[in-house]
Amino acid sequence: MSRVLVIPDVHLKPWIFDMADRVDENSYDDIVILGDLVDDWGKGNDLDAYNETLDRAAEFGKEHDHSLWCYGNHDVSYLWDAMESGYSVQARITAIEGIIRLERVIEERYRFVHKIDDVLFSHAGLTESFVFQTCGYHMKEIEDILARINRMGKQELWRDNSPIWARPQADFYRMFRDDLFYQVVGHTPVEEPLDLGGVLTLDLFSTYSNGDPYGNQKIYIVDTETRKYIEAL
Repeated sequence: MSRVLVIPDVHLKPWIFDMADRVDENSYDDIVILGDLVDDWGKGNDLDAYNETLDRAAEFGKEHDHSLWCYGNHDVSYLWDAMESGYSVQARITAIEGIIRLERVIEERYRFVHKIDDVLFSHAGLTESFVFQTCGYHMKEIEDILARINRMGKQELWRDNSPIWARPQADFYRMFRDDLFYQVVGHTPVEEPLDLGGVLTLDLFSTYSNGDPYGNQKIYIVDTETRKYIEAL
């Protein structure tokens, strides 16, 4: 059993890490960051925001040396030179250099999918169709499946049903082994935590295009045994 402090999509809001640092360390056992550190409405030219966020992330990752990190679609879009909505040509080099600095701090703790007990943590969610398409039907052990996924690149992962792109909140996706695994994701903005179909969505810091908050701007602790969540602060 583990109590996991979950940090959802940051999107150039380094103060989220400051919030996490105010949480009583005795109230959780692990930390998982769900990805999408970079890009936000109207900030494509604000290189200081990219630098500040990625430097703060590296600082947090070094301080919390057991924290687990997930790549988001916005993060790898720079590493893979794959333009998408929100991609900043002006911030490209700054983002790449900052993410590489972070990778050097995080090392093997930076992955697409993490598993703690029977809970899977990823940016967008692990769907059954993605696993069957990329791993085949013959691969049965979850450790083998996750090891393969965490070695994948753009060719396999830049698709709608992948752990960096899926939106099970809006589209019909059967989640991978939904009879066994619970999943915690970000990626899709919600106003409050959304616990639906075995998927808990916690992207609560995203904003409207005018900068107003979309979600409640709270962080949560998830219990991997009971699959319940509570406010961290």
